[in-house]
Amino acid sequence: MRPILAKAGRVARHSVARRARLFVILICIAIAAGHTWQSLSARLAQVENTRIYSGNIAKALARHAYDVFQATHGSLINISDRIYETGVDPAHTRGMSPLLRQLSKEMPQLDGLYIYDAAGNRMASSSTPRPADANNADRAYFIYHRDHEDSEPHISATLVSRSTGNWIIPMSRRLNHPDGSFAGVLLATLRVDHFNALYQTVDIGKSSSILLVLRPGTVLTRQPFEAGYIGRDITADASIRQLLGGPASGHAEILSPLDDTYRYLSYQSVQAFPLVVTVTIARDEALADWRQQTIVYGAAVSLLLLIIAMFGWRLIGQIELRLAAEDRALQAMGELRQANKQLELLAHQDGLTTLANRRHLDMVLDAEFRRATRSGAALSLVMIDVDFFKQYNDLYGHQAGDECLRRIALVLKERQRRPGDLAARYGGEEMVMLLPETDAEGAMVVAEKIRAGIQALDLGHRGNPVGVVTVSAGVCALDLLEGASRSVEELLGRADAALYEAKRGGRNQVRMAQAGMPAPAPVSAD
Repeated sequence: MRPILAKAGRVARHSVARRARLFVILICIAIAAGHTWQSLSARLAQVENTRIYSGNIAKALARHAYDVFQATHGSLINISDRIYETGVDPAHTRGMSPLLRQLSKEMPQLDGLYIYDAAGNRMASSSTPRPADANNADRAYFIYHRDHEDSEPHISATLVSRSTGNWIIPMSRRLNHPDGSFAGVLLATLRVDHFNALYQTVDIGKSSSILLVLRPGTVLTRQPFEAGYIGRDITADASIRQLLGGPASGHAEILSPLDDTYRYLSYQSVQAFPLVVTVTIARDEALADWRQQTIVYGAAVSLLLLIIAMFGWRLIGQIELRLAAEDRALQAMGELRQANKQLELLAHQDGLTTLANRRHLDMVLDAEFRRATRSGAALSLVMIDVDFFKQYNDLYGHQAGDECLRRIALVLKERQRRPGDLAARYGGEEMVMLLPETDAEGAMVVAEKIRAGIQALDLGHRGNPVGVVTVSAGVCALDLLEGASRSVEELLGRADAALYEAKRGGRNQVRMAQAGMPAPAPVSAD
C-alpha cells in the first residue's frame, strides 16, 4: 500500500508543481499582455495629447496672424482713404512718404509701405528710394490688381524686397481713378522675420515645424526657416490638398512633401484671410518619450517576469513598484491636461482688452438664449460703440486707440456684478454686455452707468464735440422680440439697430430697441 500511496503523493506533488508552473506561466503571459496593452494605450494617449497641444498652438498662432494682417489691412484702408481725399494723381501721392514712414514705424510687423502709379512707378514709400525698386510693374501683386477691379486686400507669395533686401509678404490694395480705372497699387510688406521671431519661441521640438500657408497651399514662411521651402506648393500632395480643402481646422498624420518625414499635422485657418497656420510635429519626436518609456518599462517587465519565474514570492513588491510608476505617469498626464485647459482659456479671451472674445460671446449667448427661451427668464443685451473712434485713431495714433479700448474695457468689467454677466469685445471698437436674468429696464440702467462711467474717464478727444471719449449704446431684451421665431441674430440685430438710433440721435446716449425697428443704416465713420 505504501508504494501506491507514495506514488500517489508524488503524482499529487508533481501535479501541484505543474499547476504552479502553469500558474506562473499564465501570470507571465497576463503581465506581458497587460504591458503590451498599456504601451499601446500610452501611445494613443501621447498621440492625442500631441494633437491637442499642436492644435492649441495652431489656434493661437492663427489668431496672431489674424491680428497682424487685420491691423495691416486697417492701415491700408486708412492710407487709401487719405489718398482718395487728396487725389490719386502723382502730384499728391509723391508727398505721402512722411505719412508712410510714420505708419511703418508704428507697426513692427511692417517692412515698408509703398504707393505705385498705374505704370508701376514708385510715387511714395516709407524707405529710402533705391533704383532697384523704382518700378514694380512686373510683381505678381501689381499684375493682379491691374487685371482685377476688386478693391479687396490681396496677399501674395513671399519674396525678397527690392527696397530692403528682406524676405517679405506683400499685402496690397488697388487704387482707382474717380472713373473707376486703374490708378496704381498701395502696398504694405510684412516682415517674414516678424512671424518667425514668434514661432521660434514655441517649443514644439527640434524636428518639428510651423508653416504659414497662403491658400490653396503656397508656403509663406516656415520655422525653422529655410529659403528653399518658401514659395513651395504643399498641395501637390493629394492628402494635404484634401485636408486643407476641408473644414477650417483639423488634424492628420501625413508624409510631409517638404522633407519626406512622417508628421502629426494640426492646421487652423486664419479668419477673414486666405491663410492657414499648420503645426507639424515629427512622429519620431512626438513618440520619443513614449518609446523611451516603453523600452524602460519593457526592460522592467522582462526583469519582473524573470524574478517571478525564479522568485515568485517577490511578485507583490514588483507590482507595487509598477503601480507607483503608473501613478507618476498619471500625474504627468494630469499636469499636461491642466496646461491644455489653460491654453483653451486663453483661446476665449481677447488679446487687447482681456474681455471675452467674439467666439466665447457667441457660445455663451447661444446657451443663455436657449435657457431663457425654455424657462421664460429675462435676458438683455447691450451693444456699445465708441463715438468718433476713427477720428481718435487719426488724431492720436493706433497705440493710443488701443489704450483707449483697454480703459473702456475696465469700465465694462466693473459692471459684471453677477456671475452670469459677460462683457465681450464684439469687434473693432464695438463691445457687448450680456445680462441674463435682467429685463429691458434693468439693462437700460446698466447701459447708462456704463456710458456715464466711460465719459467720466475724461479721456481727451478733440474729434468729439463733447471733448472727451464717449460711447453710444443700444439695448434689446428678449421680451421685446415678438413671435415664436425669436433668434440670437434678431436680438443682436435689434440691439445694433438701437445703437445706430443712438448714433443718429447725437451719440453719447443709450437707446432701447423698439418694436418694428428697422435694420441699421450706415452713419458717418466713428
